[in-house]
Amino acid sequence: MELLSATLDRVKPSPTIAVTTKAAELKAAGRDIIALGAGEPDFDTPQNIKDAAVAAINAGKTKYTPVDGIPELKQAICAKFKRDNGLDYRPAQVSVGTGGKQILYNALMATMNPGEEVVIPAPYWVSYPDMVLLAGGTPVIAPATLENDFKLTPEALEEAITPKTKWFIFNSPSNPTGAGYSRDELKALTDVLMRHPHVWVMTDDMYEHLAYDGFEFCTPAEVEPALYDRTLTVNGVSKAYAMTGWRIGYAAGPEELIGAMRKIQSQSTSNPCSVSQWAAVEALNGTQDYIAENNETFVRRRNLVVEMLSAIEGITCPTPEGAFYVYPSIAGLIGKTSAAGTKITDDEAFATALLEETGVAVVFGAAFGLSPNFRVSYATSDEALKEACSRIQSFCAGLT
Repeated sequence: MELLSATLDRVKPSPTIAVTTKAAELKAAGRDIIALGAGEPDFDTPQNIKDAAVAAINAGKTKYTPVDGIPELKQAICAKFKRDNGLDYRPAQVSVGTGGKQILYNALMATMNPGEEVVIPAPYWVSYPDMVLLAGGTPVIAPATLENDFKLTPEALEEAITPKTKWFIFNSPSNPTGAGYSRDELKALTDVLMRHPHVWVMTDDMYEHLAYDGFEFCTPAEVEPALYDRTLTVNGVSKAYAMTGWRIGYAAGPEELIGAMRKIQSQSTSNPCSVSQWAAVEALNGTQDYIAENNETFVRRRNLVVEMLSAIEGITCPTPEGAFYVYPSIAGLIGKTSAAGTKITDDEAFATALLEETGVAVVFGAAFGLSPNFRVSYATSDEALKEACSRIQSFCAGLT
């Protein structure tokens, strides 16, 4: 009798975690490694949030909580959606999970049936297709190409939708490209969705507050209120508040869906960490001033990386509207050979050779569903980014 489930055959481990782990192993072995694979800010969690967590511990708020969030946090989430997005939700329409990943997973597990499809624009966050597969569904990949600034066109969305489509997963600003959809661009997509009333919308707004150069974030249910009753609006505190390790994500949507997600969570993790929930209350209700300050740092780092990578012959590096990633194309480097003799047959070969020969860890584009590209996270120090980009320049200069 086989020990492992056949379900595991449908999924693969997270490539971004794999790259981060490999980089850590090489560093521990004494290699000079610059890791640009992790999607987390290098800023410390703001002091007011840490103070709120300490206060919660000292007040004994360390017991089990309601399965999908304390009332105070649900109220703070409702206030956030009203304040930032003009969306009205009641606490009964809110779910709090152990990170945004659990929220997305719960929603898919609670709704997917065999044979049903989920439309996912590519490049995509690496976990979307595998979570769909784990839930028994079929991912349908809709390409968002470099020529379209990595944004899905209405025509591509229309073509991907079938009578079997259950969900459309939408992420702006995007991981891995940083591409952000303007209100008009998003309205063009919601117009398509309005013609297909059987399709639900799962919008991953995790990078909402990381928006640059005057880009104004908007979310589908805000742009098209008629989609409100079939939209799950997902967000969290990981990125904007530098709280990746606190593991708090949340969503709001129809009460029936939220109840189904609660049922899934009740039989898996149960409640998120109580102390983290109280910290998240302060994050959402407290001062937001440091977000703009942090974004100034991100813009400086983005510009540095884009400038240095764009100077490399054979690489095209668009300037993203948000998040903290760039997603350069290496189409001009395919077929060349590295100084150590590695043939650059695809973006995975490029990323592997780059790590082995220069100590710079990036994530290859195939992991995100669109090649030939690689992802750089610029959520690290200016010094590390300068050195990493310099090494990439030298590596590419050595290709023949």
